[in-house]
Amino acid sequence: MLKAININLKRIASEILSKDNVYILCHQYPDGDTIGSALALALALLQKGKRAKLLCSDKIPNKYSYMINKLEVLDFEPEYIISVDVADKNLLGDNLKKYEKNIDLCIDHHQKNTGYAKKTIIDPTAAATAQIIYKLIKKMDVEITKTIANCIYTGITTDTGCFKYANATQETYSIAAEMLKYGANAFMINQIMFDTKSIEKIRLEKLIYESLKFYFNNTCATIYLTKEMIEESKAGEDDLEGISSIPKKIAGVKVGVTFREKENNEFKISVRTEGEIDACKICEAFNGGGHKNAAGCSMKGNLSEIEEKILLKIEESLKFSGR
Repeated sequence: MLKAININLKRIASEILSKDNVYILCHQYPDGDTIGSALALALALLQKGKRAKLLCSDKIPNKYSYMINKLEVLDFEPEYIISVDVADKNLLGDNLKKYEKNIDLCIDHHQKNTGYAKKTIIDPTAAATAQIIYKLIKKMDVEITKTIANCIYTGITTDTGCFKYANATQETYSIAAEMLKYGANAFMINQIMFDTKSIEKIRLEKLIYESLKFYFNNTCATIYLTKEMIEESKAGEDDLEGISSIPKKIAGVKVGVTFREKENNEFKISVRTEGEIDACKICEAFNGGGHKNAAGCSMKGNLSEIEEKILLKIEESLKFSGR
């Protein structure tokens, strides 16, 4: 893996610019960082006279239309494929599985990146992949337009929880401030991402709160999200973003867990922690991964049995942290 990104970015920028037809892949269940990073890079390539196309297994949520509508949909075959913010090839989703063996470059900020691409740029100190993309396109000698600035700012603000998370560093704030200089509409973006909810999402949250349970002297809270709940609330995929943060917002809770039912008796598990409790280690025990305080994994089986396995691992982590 290429970890000394400041040394390698210029070379990587040159390599990318030597290609005329580039596909940029996002992870499934796309969030602001994967979308913002991919769009910023695509727009930068278009500015340099290249053809670029963004691909995602899932539909891009409507709330990102202020960015996605700026990208022209082109039809061409790729000569170079880049994945952004995708720590493992399995996160590409079924619709992009055909590309997983042909990814030339992965740009990511997840420490547990599996190194599936031919080349990997990873910076675990970056709060968002968008920070790395910003540095990369600067090496490409690209003009930072208002739309590119909105893309970079979106990636940063969503992956830092509007700068509330501990991963936001001095550099994170500095790059975000520079995006404002280039015209990023921070008020509009933060309002859409954090302060606006659909009626369907409110209905869904009501059902979710009814599933809330506490463990280990109220230091762990869990919620679950079933297909039936989504159907009853009529919530769309974009209404599900941010749901996994609900348990961790409760006072005194050190570990928050969300169980989301998928197809074929599979559950996607999201773990959020604080302090020295390592969410990534908890999820790694079940072939997952992520960041220290935000990670995930998937498991198949009965919900109560899956919950019991996760809780046993969480109990170990709480004891180790000296709760």
